[in-house]
Amino acid sequence: MHRRRRTALSVSTALLVAAPFLAACGNAAHPGAAAVVGGDRIEVSALQSQVKDVRKAQQTSPQSAQLIGATGQLGRAKLYDLIVDRVVERAADDAGAGATRKEIQAARASAAQQSGGAEQLAATYLQQRGIAPDQIDDAIRRDVLVGKLAAAIGAGNNPEGQQKVNAAFVSASKALHIDVNPRYGAWDDKKMQLGDYKAPWITQVTKEEAAPPPQPAA
Repeated sequence: MHRRRRTALSVSTALLVAAPFLAACGNAAHPGAAAVVGGDRIEVSALQSQVKDVRKAQQTSPQSAQLIGATGQLGRAKLYDLIVDRVVERAADDAGAGATRKEIQAARASAAQQSGGAEQLAATYLQQRGIAPDQIDDAIRRDVLVGKLAAAIGAGNNPEGQQKVNAAFVSASKALHIDVNPRYGAWDDKKMQLGDYKAPWITQVTKEEAAPPPQPAA
């Protein structure tokens, strides 16, 4: 179980490829929205707030210049996270799976212990996944939900199981009718990809290049 959680963090060691930051603006259909997922808007202002939190955390890091320079696509990365949060939530709901606050707190405490403390855990999430300290609970909740989803549909921790969970994600993604502001690219249901951006902790396991989900939390 511990090995699985370490894997969930270690597979994200590659940082985002540097690229110009995409300025946000609304499109004609959904002015002021970065994306619309399942009929719910992800406001540009909410996305910008997430980016600001990460940048603030990066600026206080000893590796500040390196982290900022390596996360040029941060706006798209955070929008990707916000979309995937909703896809995972929908897939888990469809499978009758959920995560309680107690489970999230327990998962975070376990991750902190394995990382060498809360500060090291925060540094790991910031460096490897571009996640600010106040965003960690959401990331852990998503990982816990992935694990609960996998258990609910009988998917093991192997390539076949990952493909089974990914199929649940693709189904949920299609059902949500994800519409992304063109300034951030277009969402690909099959690849779980935003334009040409795909999170570095997502790997490919099929010849069709369909990406599996994040490694289930223990």
